[in-house]
Amino acid sequence: MTAVDAGRTVTLSLAGHDVGVIVRRSARARQIAIRIDPVKGGAELVLPPRASETEGLDFVHSRADWLLDRLAAMPPHVPFRDGETMPFRGAPHLIVHDPSARRGVWSEEGRIVVSGHAEYLSRRLHDWLRREARSAITPLARIKADVLDKRPGKISIRDQKSRWGSCSSSGNLSFNWRLILTPETVLDYVVAHEVGHMAVPNHSRTFWKTVDRLTLHAGHGRAWLRRNGDQLFRCG
Repeated sequence: MTAVDAGRTVTLSLAGHDVGVIVRRSARARQIAIRIDPVKGGAELVLPPRASETEGLDFVHSRADWLLDRLAAMPPHVPFRDGETMPFRGAPHLIVHDPSARRGVWSEEGRIVVSGHAEYLSRRLHDWLRREARSAITPLARIKADVLDKRPGKISIRDQKSRWGSCSSSGNLSFNWRLILTPETVLDYVVAHEVGHMAVPNHSRTFWKTVDRLTLHAGHGRAWLRRNGDQLFRCG
C-alpha cells in the first residue's frame, strides 16, 4: 500500500453501501480511530504514525455496523438558503431572501431576512451569525469572569468542528459561533463552563461547583447539547 495522504478520501463498500471515508494520519494519535464529522456528516479514519492503511481499513470494516448506524442517525444538512428553516436563539426561523432590501441581515417575527445577491446569502448569513454570537458571548464571559475575580485574555468566536468552547492556560477563551443557535440558557451554560476553567482547569467536583456559581443552567445545558448538538453542526 502507498502512504496515506492527509485528507485523502477512499470509498468503501460496507454491507452493500458505498461509504466515503476521509483517511488522515496524525502524529498525535495513539491508536486507529474512526470518527463521524458532525459538520460534513461523513466518516474519518485517523491513523497513528506506525499504523498501515490496510490495518486502518480493516478496522473500518470491523466497525461497519456501528459506522452505518451512526451515519444513518445523522440529522439532515440545513443549508443557508432562501426558504430553509434554521434555529436562532433556540427558536426556528425561516430564512428569507429579500434582494431589494438595504438592511443587510436582520431577524424579525420568526424570520431571518437577508438582502443582496442570492449567491452571497450563505456568506452574509454566516457572518451575521458570528457577529450576533460575539455580541452575546463577549460581555457575558466578562461578567462571569468578574465573579471569579478573573480577567479573560482574548475572546474568540470560531468555527469549531466538534467543540462548543475552550479555555487556554493563558486565559484566552474560544467559543463556537453555533452557540447563537441555542437557547439563552444553553449559551449561558457553555460560557460559564469555559470561564470556570479559568479558575479550575480540570473537571473535578470543585470545577462543577464553580460552574454552578456562574450559571443556574448547567444540568439543562449539558442535556440539551447532548440531545441537539449534532443537529446544530449540520447547519450552514
